[in-house]
Amino acid sequence: MLDAKGRVLLWSPAAEEILGWPPGRLAGRHVDTLLAATLTETPNEQARRIYDTLRQERNWRGILPARHLDGHRVEIESRASLLYDGEGTAYIAASIAEIGMLRAIDQDLAALGALFDSSPLGIALFDTNLRYLRVNEALARLNGMPAREHVGKTVRETLPPEMAAEIHRLQSVVLRTGRPVVDMVTSAPDGSGARSVSYSRLTDDLGNVLGLSCAVMDISERREALSKIERARQRLALLDHVGVALGDLLDVPRIARALAHALVPRFADYSGVMLISQLVHGGDLPATELVTGTPLLQLGVAAKQRGPAVERMLRVGQDIAFETRSHFGRTLSTGEPHLIASQEELKAATFSGDPKVQAALDLGIHSLLIVPLRARGIVLGLLVISRADGRDPFDRDDLTLTMDVADRAGTSLDNARLYAREREGALMLQRSLLPQRVPAPPGVSVAYRYVPGSSGTEVGGDWFDVIPLAGGRVAFVVGDVMGHGLRAAATMGRLRTAVRTLAGLDLPPDDLLRRVNDLADDLAQGPDDPLMATCLYAVYDPSTRRCSLAKAGHLPPLLLRPRDGGGWRADAVELPSGAPLGVGGVDFESTELEVEEGSVLVLYTDGLVEHRGEDITVGVERLRSLLSSEVPEPSLEDACDEVISTLASPDGARPSDASDGAPAAAPGTADDAALLMAQLGGLPEGSSASWTLSAGSYAVRRARALVRDTLIEWGLDGIVDETVLLVSELVTNSLRYAHGPVGVRMVRGTSLLVEVSDPLPDPPRVRNATEEDEGGRGIQLVARESRRWGTRHGALGKTVWFELPLPG
Repeated sequence: MLDAKGRVLLWSPAAEEILGWPPGRLAGRHVDTLLAATLTETPNEQARRIYDTLRQERNWRGILPARHLDGHRVEIESRASLLYDGEGTAYIAASIAEIGMLRAIDQDLAALGALFDSSPLGIALFDTNLRYLRVNEALARLNGMPAREHVGKTVRETLPPEMAAEIHRLQSVVLRTGRPVVDMVTSAPDGSGARSVSYSRLTDDLGNVLGLSCAVMDISERREALSKIERARQRLALLDHVGVALGDLLDVPRIARALAHALVPRFADYSGVMLISQLVHGGDLPATELVTGTPLLQLGVAAKQRGPAVERMLRVGQDIAFETRSHFGRTLSTGEPHLIASQEELKAATFSGDPKVQAALDLGIHSLLIVPLRARGIVLGLLVISRADGRDPFDRDDLTLTMDVADRAGTSLDNARLYAREREGALMLQRSLLPQRVPAPPGVSVAYRYVPGSSGTEVGGDWFDVIPLAGGRVAFVVGDVMGHGLRAAATMGRLRTAVRTLAGLDLPPDDLLRRVNDLADDLAQGPDDPLMATCLYAVYDPSTRRCSLAKAGHLPPLLLRPRDGGGWRADAVELPSGAPLGVGGVDFESTELEVEEGSVLVLYTDGLVEHRGEDITVGVERLRSLLSSEVPEPSLEDACDEVISTLASPDGARPSDASDGAPAAAPGTADDAALLMAQLGGLPEGSSASWTLSAGSYAVRRARALVRDTLIEWGLDGIVDETVLLVSELVTNSLRYAHGPVGVRMVRGTSLLVEVSDPLPDPPRVRNATEEDEGGRGIQLVARESRRWGTRHGALGKTVWFELPLPG
């Protein structure tokens, strides 16, 4: 406030804030004290010009250069008016504002106006009573109400009641707490589409609450796009889930069950997989299309709940036939999928009064997909999935997705069919190559099992054999050909034949393995597939209870010795390892041990004890602990069952017996396994006799007498003369060529074994003696009169043996 002469009378705090002059220093001074000179005018000239204008027009407005108390220049915008009091005294009322602040305010107002007018977002301002103060046209269009009709109203008067109550509550919280709400998704007022709503509280510089600001965005398209992306992601996830569920399965029933369970409840409420029966067993595919009325086997089912209605609808494990004109029959015959989208259409899906359809209606099923399972363009069966109340019906996109799932499943089913055929062929070959029956030599009891690998693994090359040898001795063999499938089974057959052939030569175990190894190239499939196999060969003589063993890279056998109080004490028999068959340059060594009466020799392959990620010695120890027992020992058959059910079937399923040579099924084994248990005993008392005769002319006569007396004592009078004659020939040969002590041994078992030993290592030869020859007929006579004969080498020389059948 100035007087008529331009002296300052009143000076407000706001003016002091702009120019820095306190009222006490400025009161009474002329206004030109505040002004700064320009290029054309002095402060006094500026004040005189303003005063002249006021006298003429009584108002003035303009921009002036002012001087701040600290000396710097400030541009101000000023307004002045000439006023008179009741006595006619003149005063000048002036207001000033800093130009920079005014421009900022103008810019803010311009920006706010542009935001309201041009923004695609719906924008609104609310007062502290939550009434609209200002609304832009975008929000008016979103709310379906003109902008002017919003002003002065609350959301309770502009939005649907349920939505308005929630929004009003949210506004109250934001106004009270000051915590903003950002991107809250709500429905559109008309229910079609979605909105993103944000609220924040408005305050001035002093913190006083002025109201609320609101921004609303239509996100209907974005939400629909996100929904499509999410549906696509879920479809890809379902395909991936089904692929993982079926990926490593090669068994038709398991694939059917896995497919059904992969779809429920993720994609459907109920599912069923129906296949033609020959597919389960690896049979041929139908020629072109299925014959009308061909029954399908319900193999795989899954349901979100269980109950009598579900059992009636799914009919697990039953054959189901469909009429040709039904939806199911048409899909089966044409390969075209079908979508049933209502319960009325579902009633006509098969035939009138079908209990399966009635069960589906009782379960609230309203949508059904019937999709063919195909391979090589041929329908293998049907995939049927359904949705019940509380779930959206299937659409065309769902049908397309289900077709993709069915195509993948059809390929898996066909692969499993082909695998089942190949595996069955390999099993048949392996069964034919394994022992069809096992001999029962005197003093020895045998039990055995062969367990093929699970359906996820091809047939392997594990095998075993029990070979009777001369004189009641017996050979036990177990081996494992590396690899799987038909090639491994064929190689196993050739290897078993070679071992049996060489066993007939009565060779020591190490010598036999060496000769088999020499035949590796002949036994192999070819130069690109060399033989690689492990083997363990053992020979047991019941008359001496001695066992000789050698191995070629195989696992060590176990020997179960009887405990005094009952049960077995199991120990691994340490043998020189030897290299696997097919690896040259490695010698094999035999180990001989004396066996206690009633001990059990256990031979096995790695499929019985090997587990992935575990050292094989742990599995061997597990088998040893299982067979160690302090209770009375079980029978060999029971012991075999216990081992197989515990070690070869981790899922606890007991395989069927394989005592007749047929493989047992073991769903849990990853590789095939062979087990051979032989209880080793001696011959009955008085079943053998042996003598050592020194070289001399009386040795032949002495041998005849000992043999004759022993045979008469054994009650074998019917073969005395024949035996005495053959023994006389062999002893005579030994005395003529060996010039050393001669051993004679007889063993009575299922036949009569006679052995004549001498220090000469060279084996005798059969000669065709003429009438002029005085000798040379001894071995020829032995070969002609005995059932079989042979020669074997020992540490001190050779042994010539022959067998004669017992009388009667």
